Amino acid sequence: MKKHLLLFSFLFFLGNFLFSQATWSDDVAQIFYDKCSKCHRSGGAGGFSLVTYQEASSLASFLYDQVNTNEMPPWPPDNNYMEYAHDRALTPTEKTTVLSWLSSGTPEGDPANTPPPPVFNSGSILGNGDLEIQMPAYTSQATSTADDYTCFTIPSGLTQDRVIKAIEVIPGNEAIVHHALIYVDSVPLNSPTDSLGSQCITPSSNTASLACGFAPGAVPTIFPSQDPLKMGVHMRANSQVIFAMHYPEGSFGQSDSTKVIFHFYPPGEPGVRDVFALPLLQNWTFSLPPEQVTSVSASYSISSNYPDLSFISVFPHMHLIGDNMKVYGLKPNQDSIRMINVPHWDFEWQDFYYFKNMKHVPPGTTVKADAVYDNTSGNIHNPNSPPATITAGFNTADEMLVVYFHLMQYQAGDENYNMDSLMNLTFADIIENNIEPSNLFVYPNPFDKDLNIHCQGLSPGDNVTAYIYDFNGKKVKELLKNRIVQNEVLQINWDAKTDRGVEVNAGLYYISFSVNGVISHQKVIKR
Repeated sequence: MKKHLLLFSFLFFLGNFLFSQATWSDDVAQIFYDKCSKCHRSGGAGGFSLVTYQEASSLASFLYDQVNTNEMPPWPPDNNYMEYAHDRALTPTEKTTVLSWLSSGTPEGDPANTPPPPVFNSGSILGNGDLEIQMPAYTSQATSTADDYTCFTIPSGLTQDRVIKAIEVIPGNEAIVHHALIYVDSVPLNSPTDSLGSQCITPSSNTASLACGFAPGAVPTIFPSQDPLKMGVHMRANSQVIFAMHYPEGSFGQSDSTKVIFHFYPPGEPGVRDVFALPLLQNWTFSLPPEQVTSVSASYSISSNYPDLSFISVFPHMHLIGDNMKVYGLKPNQDSIRMINVPHWDFEWQDFYYFKNMKHVPPGTTVKADAVYDNTSGNIHNPNSPPATITAGFNTADEMLVVYFHLMQYQAGDENYNMDSLMNLTFADIIENNIEPSNLFVYPNPFDKDLNIHCQGLSPGDNVTAYIYDFNGKKVKELLKNRIVQNEVLQINWDAKTDRGVEVNAGLYYISFSVNGVISHQKVIKR
């Protein structure tokens, strides 16, 4: 009798496990849409698509290794150390769900339950700006074992000083642009083009200032430009724009012509606070002996005569043998200001990381970076075999310890601003005049509290699903799922709230609408 009871209990447990296991349609597809498909889609920088069940399930073992080791999705910062805007890391629950699905045979579930995918822009998100600079067509010289790093310097043609409120990098060939660093040099002819040696990681000019970075999955650089906070970066007349491009191994023979679009404030716009992009932390004197793991630091003391500062973002930079880096501030009373911790440095993934809330840095604070370099033969990224002494320098095989910050003069309350919300306000303002027509009729658009979605031309019995996504491709709201309509017209209302009942920030959103599996989209703007 006990054996029968044990067998029954086991079968009951097994049945519950199988019944509750994750499926693509009900659990996993949305995670892939939110965290993977922005890069891994047709024509995307990820090299292969992960939008459909067939695409994802066919790569199960490969994806398991990538997710289990946190290689994908790429997000170097430690989120337990600091929170950032536009975080694209998997949450612990999402990671567990994906790994469980991959290890249990990748069940699809009911295909009808698969949510409609988000919208992915193949070109500009922000639309036409005030200044567009495009680098000349370039054919990648990367080999099957070595990446290609090259720099192009283009005159801006600006005839007067302007203030930048947003910058967008548009890869000419998304599939091969691994990352791009965009610099602005106010000194003409100080940063010559270097596209011959395939080793230009950063421009050699000491007057070039890093304006923004691009990596697959990144969003445009946007500064708040609406009351109560306006901020921007000055760009001088006759400046040069420098493209520091990275093309990965295996891209040999493929062409690219990346461009950058600048959005400026109107000349004389009042109330704009100056933002500076400064490499406060630098160390150019270190030497890394072979077969050693070496710790290196850099520090910068903010004079007690300076005004208080607000730190907006942080951009840590090392080269190939960097192992980890932590950046922080020590106030005069020795309280710490956390900025970023990168426990596993990966040269191929670097960006400006915008704090969710700006950091108040008072006078007398010392800003520090503690970095570790692994110059051993066990480091697969080591450019030398056998290892050799490496010193600081601009070439790929050299090393660097540089940390950029966006910062400005502090005003009371800066640390309380929600940067996600304020950047979305700017986003909405820029793209308000770039709304395309659709087979959906939505009104009012832009909207404040309620959005009406009107779809006609349906037939009784049609299966309709409608989701709301943000401009990063993350799900915001499930409006309806598998609704079998009885009429030729369907009216839906969105109250501008998420699935959890929280009102969304102002900004750009997409309606993804499925009728019997046929997808359509519409941009909408929340004011």
